[in-house]
Amino acid sequence: MDFPSYLGTMPMHAITEIYGEAGLRERYRIEIQRFAPPERDRLAAALDLAAELHRDDRRVREPYLNHLLRVAIRIMHHYEVSDVEVIAAGVLHDAVEDHPDELAGHPGATIEQAVAALAGRFGERTAGLVEAVTNPEYDPSSDRHEQYREHVRASLEREPWARVIKVSDFTDNGVGVIHTTGPKVERSATKYRPMVPVLRELVARPDTPLSRLVKQHIFRQLDLAEERFAAILDGR
Repeated sequence: MDFPSYLGTMPMHAITEIYGEAGLRERYRIEIQRFAPPERDRLAAALDLAAELHRDDRRVREPYLNHLLRVAIRIMHHYEVSDVEVIAAGVLHDAVEDHPDELAGHPGATIEQAVAALAGRFGERTAGLVEAVTNPEYDPSSDRHEQYREHVRASLEREPWARVIKVSDFTDNGVGVIHTTGPKVERSATKYRPMVPVLRELVARPDTPLSRLVKQHIFRQLDLAEERFAAILDGR
């Protein structure tokens, strides 16, 4: 497929709509060119593993891999992150949660076993970041959304770099809610709306390893997500 010379400056959802997974893969390839060959190979290997694990997964109208690509590209391009372990964790951030058995190599694998297997391939830090943004098993007797929010807050309190991955994930899900269809639109808005002030406070902290301008960009994205949640939920 031929891509335009300006693919590296196109909004990611525009790439998604026009060029699909192939376009996002090419944008990812463009972004990782700035790294030295060993680091570039590591990021390519992370994408290969994500593609293998999520090969049959769908996200409403698109392959699930598109979401993972956008999360990683946003971390590199919009958040100006050059930490290869963080970017690899961004690509793999749903691997443990969605495919623990495949990662660990046996049925019934625990989160701990899947994290250990990931650490064996990509190192303790990358695996630890993935673990920090992996949701635990929920208690069916308590509100699922409340458990999600409490887990996110507690996990991100401890790990500033995990905040970077989570806010990119949230942006794709929250700001991108208008690209969702059917009942998932309202479910997503209900789940994610209470997270806006939580993430805003965490991003604003001095130990969150992003520049002032990047944080301002994220705050604008959180404002946009809130506007979209309000349009979906307050007009019911």
